[in-house]
Amino acid sequence: MGTDTNAGEVFDSPDPSVAEHVRRYLSTDGASGHLEGGSPNLVLTYRGRKSGKRYRTGLFYGVDGDRYVLVASGSAITHTHPLWYLNLVATPEAEVQVRGERFAVRARTAEGEERERLWRRMTELAPVYRTYEERTDRVIPVVVLERAGDTREATDQRRR
Repeated sequence: MGTDTNAGEVFDSPDPSVAEHVRRYLSTDGASGHLEGGSPNLVLTYRGRKSGKRYRTGLFYGVDGDRYVLVASGSAITHTHPLWYLNLVATPEAEVQVRGERFAVRARTAEGEERERLWRRMTELAPVYRTYEERTDRVIPVVVLERAGDTREATDQRRR
C-alpha cells in the first residue's frame, strides 16, 4: 500500500506574480484576486502527471451553466500547451476555489461544436485569446470543469 508523502503539501506556480496572486486569493477567499485584471479568476489545484505532487495556479474563467470554462492558451509566445492543462489531461480530477467556495471537479477538453461555442464565449470575455490564437499553429484547448459527482448526469441532461 503506497502512501502519498505530498498529500497536504501544495506547490504554487514558479512564476512569482502568479504565486503571489494565488496566496492573496486564498488568504482573502477571493476578496482580493477574484477580479484580477478586470477578469474573474479561480484557483485550480491539480496533480502533476510525472511527479504526483499537487500544484496550484490562478486562472481566468468563464461560466457555462453550472460549469466553469478555462482556456489553455499559455501566453502569446507559447507554442505548447500549458503544464496545468497537460496535467489535467493525465489526471482530470482536481480542486477549484471560486471566491470562498472550494469543491472537487473533473476536467475534460471540449471538442467540436461545444468547443467552438465556448471558444467564442471566452474570446468575447477576453479578446486577447484571439491574439494568442493568431500567434500559434496549435488549436488552443478549451477546458470544461464539472463538479465531481455529477459530471455524467449533468452532461446527459445537457444533451437531451
